[in-house]
Amino acid sequence: MHIQYEINENVKPEDFRQLLHDSTLAERRPVEDYACLKGMLENSNLIISAWHEQKLVGIARSVTDFHYCCYLSDLAVHKSFQGEGIGLKLQQLTQQRLGPKCKIILLAAPAAKDYYQHIGYQHNERCWVLDREQHLGAD
Repeated sequence: MHIQYEINENVKPEDFRQLLHDSTLAERRPVEDYACLKGMLENSNLIISAWHEQKLVGIARSVTDFHYCCYLSDLAVHKSFQGEGIGLKLQQLTQQRLGPKCKIILLAAPAAKDYYQHIGYQHNERCWVLDREQHLGAD
């Protein structure tokens, strides 16, 4: 099977949405909000995509400064293509674009929590998340 990898090539929101559904990541992403999906793609500064016969089958979507940290916001591989090394290759290509001191940071999907340690990531318990509906400030 031939997979073509692209760096910062245009990914259409429709293709992104379909991949999120096909990878099970859709349950944790705003797939019904086209403007949000479009903004997610347009405002990422590093996107590695995987294509099979003109079909998007994988994506690593990141926001990074390329020197200190890279937040790997989405790593998705079509269910039919999982286990073929596409996710690992997407991460390797992401890492290759980063500076020598730049670390990759991500939040694992529940089904993938054991995957990342297996390939070399270290678990960090110091992550905090603030939903947009929440307001900062003391009680």
